[in-house]
Amino acid sequence: MVTGIVPYLVTNGDGQEAVKFYQHALGAEVINLSTFGDMPEDPNYPIAPEMKNLVMNAQLKVENALLMLSDNMPGHPYQLGNQVTVALLISNKEKANEIFEKLQDGGKVTMPIQETFWSPAYGQVTDKFGIDWQVSTDPEK
Repeated sequence: MVTGIVPYLVTNGDGQEAVKFYQHALGAEVINLSTFGDMPEDPNYPIAPEMKNLVMNAQLKVENALLMLSDNMPGHPYQLGNQVTVALLISNKEKANEIFEKLQDGGKVTMPIQETFWSPAYGQVTDKFGIDWQVSTDPEK
């Protein structure tokens, strides 16, 4: 079951500032803010010191709506026009895989759907219309 469709903003290294800005401008409440430094360490993918304070994921509540945000990964191109994606929150892994497979038809997979430390099934895909999607399983919903 789809539990939410949320705008997801990608900032260019100023995610912490953006969170504070949206708190003030929108009266947003920060539900969660994780930095790349909060990730579990993986010797195969070490986190560079300059990345540790960048926002990996922030969730803001604006009255009854959600807004999500992260910093762009250093070394990956930041292109204006691609700083807003759609986060699709799904309650179970099977449904997430099914929807991800359908969204990739005619599109391009950016990150194959897989288990991550925050989700049993997470992936990124650009559909055939050029819309960037983040499919994420949130089994608590």
